[in-house]
Amino acid sequence: MTDDPDYRSAPELRVPFWIDAQGRHRPPLRLADLGPGFKLVFCYQHWCPGCHSQGFPTLIRLVRALSPYGFGFAVVQTVFEGFEENTPDRLRETQVRYGLRLPFGHDAPEPGSQFPTIIRDYRTGGTPWFLLIDPAGELIFSNFHLDPDVLLTALGVRDEE
Repeated sequence: MTDDPDYRSAPELRVPFWIDAQGRHRPPLRLADLGPGFKLVFCYQHWCPGCHSQGFPTLIRLVRALSPYGFGFAVVQTVFEGFEENTPDRLRETQVRYGLRLPFGHDAPEPGSQFPTIIRDYRTGGTPWFLLIDPAGELIFSNFHLDPDVLLTALGVRDEE
């Protein structure tokens, strides 16, 4: 949970480059595109070991358990270092590697900025990073460590892991 009382409403996504679930270029994704329910946005870097060892396994488990309940999911390659490795062409590679039929975005710093839009707008602290937005559009979780057992229990969802 975020403790900042001035930072409850989830800002609109400003990630400029996206591919759809089939790897085709698509227009920029908006939060509304993820449906009316809860939304989970996973931020990663292609070269981040923790993203692959912890983040993606957590994401895959949550996609499997929560998709039947109307959760919307998106994945954003949040580039703030390793620019030569964290490129738009790596999106499809990662999407296929994990069998994720979800929209993937690429967010690198705009000219004149040190950080990509999602880091600035959501005040994320690196990767892997999870953002959970409730149906009212409130940011209710923003952190590195999302314990899937705690989340599923809190939502009353039984996971058949």
